[in-house]
Formats: sequence, C-alpha cells, structure tokens
Amino acid sequence: MAILSGLEPKAVFEYFEKLCSVPHGSGNTRQISGLCAGFARELGLRYRQDEANDLVIWKDASPGYENAAPVILQGHMDMVCAKTEDCSKDMAKEGLDLCTDGEWVWADKTSLGGDNCIAVAMILAILADDSLPHPPLEAVFTVDEETGMDGAFALDCSDLKGRQLLNLDSEEEGVFTVSCAGGMRVDCLLPGRQASLTGETGYALSLSGLQGGHSGADIHKGRGSANQLMGRVLFSAMEKFPGLRLADIRGGRFDNVICSQNDALAAVPAGKEAEFEAFIREFDGILKNEYAGCDGGVTLTCETAPLDAALTPEDTSAVLHVLLALPQGVQAMNVDFPGLVQTSLNLGVMKMEAGGLHFTVSIRSCIASQKEMMLQRVRALVTHAGGSAVSRNAYPGWQYARQSAMRDRLLSVWKELSGREGRIEATHGGLECGLFVEKMPGLDAVSLGPELRDVHSVREKLSVPSTERVYRLVLEFLKRSR
Repeated sequence: MAILSGLEPKAVFEYFEKLCSVPHGSGNTRQISGLCAGFARELGLRYRQDEANDLVIWKDASPGYENAAPVILQGHMDMVCAKTEDCSKDMAKEGLDLCTDGEWVWADKTSLGGDNCIAVAMILAILADDSLPHPPLEAVFTVDEETGMDGAFALDCSDLKGRQLLNLDSEEEGVFTVSCAGGMRVDCLLPGRQASLTGETGYALSLSGLQGGHSGADIHKGRGSANQLMGRVLFSAMEKFPGLRLADIRGGRFDNVICSQNDALAAVPAGKEAEFEAFIREFDGILKNEYAGCDGGVTLTCETAPLDAALTPEDTSAVLHVLLALPQGVQAMNVDFPGLVQTSLNLGVMKMEAGGLHFTVSIRSCIASQKEMMLQRVRALVTHAGGSAVSRNAYPGWQYARQSAMRDRLLSVWKELSGREGRIEATHGGLECGLFVEKMPGLDAVSLGPELRDVHSVREKLSVPSTERVYRLVLEFLKRSR
C-alpha cells in the first residue's frame, strides 16, 4: 500500500510518491526525467527531452481558453541527497522511504527532496486532470538546479511561447518571491606537499553537531560552518603548538549547504599531547558558548591516530592562514528589503588530495558588482598563498519588476482564498527565474510554493495542508488566466 495514499490532493501525492521511488540526486537525473517523460506519453501529451535530461511538456488549452496567453509551470527534478550517519541507503541507486503523520511528509533517515519534486508532482497532477479549466500550458522540468542550475542553463527556450512563468520552488506559503540573488561557485586549490613525520603524535579531530542548512535560505541565522570553524581551531592550535602539521581536512558534500561536520588529521610535536588534548577540550567549550543560541549541539573532539606523513610546516601555515582569513556567511544586508541578505559566501566543500587542499566557495549577491568583489577577495587570498581560484556556474540575479499583472492576479486570488494579504519578498537563494528572465525577454515571473522545513537536510519535511492550499491557489490562478 502506498504510504501517502490517504493524503490530499490525492493525485499530487500519488505523483510525489512515484517520483520519490527513484533516485534523483543532482547529477543523477536520467531515471526521474525518463519517468516524467513516460507520464507524458501515458497522457498523450507532446514533450521534448534534451541531452541534459531537462523535460518540456505541452498541453493545449481547455475549452474556452483557446485564446488565452500560455502559462509556463516550472520546477526542478533534482534534490540534495543528505542522510544520517547510520543510514545504509545508497541514494544514487535507491528511492526514498517516505513517512507521514497526516500533517507532514518526510523521509526516513534522508532528505525528502520536497525541494523541488513537490512542484513536479503538482504540475503532473494538473497535466493529468482534463476536468481543470486552464490556458495553454508549458510544463518545464529542469535538472541539476541544486549544483549550479545546469539544466536551466542548458535548456533551449526557443519553442516556449509563454511569457508568464509560475515557478513552484519557494518554501513558505503565502510568500510570493519576485527577485533573487545571482551567484557563482569558486573552485580553489592550495598546493601542499606531504612529508614524513619526525616523531610527532597524530590526532584525529572531529567538529560535528552543527545544524547546517541552505546557504541561501539559512545563511543569516548565524549557524556555524564546520569547515570554517575547523580552520580556526587548527590555526589557533598552530599558534599554541608551533610545528603542528596538517595531514588531512575534509567536510561538506554540496557547495550550497552550510557544512555541518568537518574531520581533520594533524600531527602535534612530541611531548605536547596532554596540552593539546586540554586545548581541544577548552576550544570545545568556547564553541559551545559562542553558538549556544543557534548551534548548541556543536562538539569538538580529538583522539590519537596513526600518521605517517603530513604537510610541511610551511604548507600547513599557508593553508591555515587562508582558512582563518577566508570570509564566511553574511557580508552585506539589503536596504530595500529589510532583513534580506544582499551578499554572502559559503565554504561548502573541502577535501585534501594528493596535490593539496581543494575547496569550493559559493558566492551570492543581488548586486553584480558585489558578487565580483567577493570573487576578487577569495582569489586574492588564495593566489597570495600560491594557490588558484577559478569561478564557474555564474548565474544572473532576478531584478524586481515594479509592474507585474501576473503578480497582481496571484495576490488577488491568494487573498480571496486565504483571507490574508500575500507577502512580496526577494530571496538570497538562487532561483531559476533569473535565467529564464534573461533568456526570454518580457517574461513575467513569480515564485511560490507550499511550506517546507529544513530543506537539504535529514530534517526536511513538507506540510500536507499547505500543499493542498497552494495547489488550489495554482488551479484558481489558471482558471482566471483568460
């Protein structure tokens, strides 16, 4: 029996459960794209699937709407794959184990991928229901949004006729997003030479217990980055114990996720073991005090570990100087939208390899010049230490449109259905709307969605009643689109 069979809207959750039955992490979207293409074939709808696994499905207008302007319904198929330490699931090959209490839907020991498969499920339910009144529909399902919007970059929009785009990739009911930050990734390398140890004692350090979160939606909450904090711990240790050598440091799996755990290996001068262990215990207390209000579970530990080699003292110093000085988190707030982060960056992934330390920084800003300034800052730090910093996956911001007939209609429908005024917001997160607006001149776009909590984490959950309300909103919006 299907886990979500008793939930409403029935068709939406049926499609959602089918989508969750196949793996669909970023970069692993062939199966879910094929599944959605199969739905289009079953429904007898025209579709186009490209080499990137993007999918476009067309549905003609319902009777009486033949002359209405087309509407584009859009969401992305990929998800961030996160799982608990004790989870044995291979998320590259297996679907999710869904759970529900009737109010919320979540996945057992993994992220849910409600960001953004709930959008795909809603759109498929609309395409499948021939009783709904609607204008011509163009359903656009993209891939790899979470790792740089690669699908939206690759998508050929030349055969899309709609100039109204309803993006269903927002996570707070009643909030209508009308602007977003642009961003880029910066891949950095700090060279490092491994050399044999000369009697030092090896230690394994672990910094864990942090909440992490989305580097766009949660960056303003003051949560700690395990990558940044481990760099700070080791720099402080190097100052206190001259001769400390770094052997390994790694943390994070995704550029756009605030790292929640970092593990490192370091060699400490012989005879300093007791002092070093006391230092780590003291620093654990420092971090618990600093993050008591937002990351109270932070834990720093160490234990002896066998080590044969580590970076030279000179390369250790160079790496740790950069990690200490590298900016992390909010850099500027927006004055037009109070409370909105304007510019930030996130040290999402780092790992030591044969050539040295590789790490990736995600930069976001709704001001293009500040985005470039942060790139300059990262590059200046890294190259000054003899490393390299190469940017990729730059994507444009989405500028606020002061006049929007589509937005006005959505707000009117929302107020009528809910009895409340809708909230217009900009987001510091990246949305594909920016790319579509750039590709399709004259495009009017709004982003909305049902209530989702703790996306990109194992705590992610989707509100069932919110999904039903937002689905009704979309249906009513389409009904009035003529």
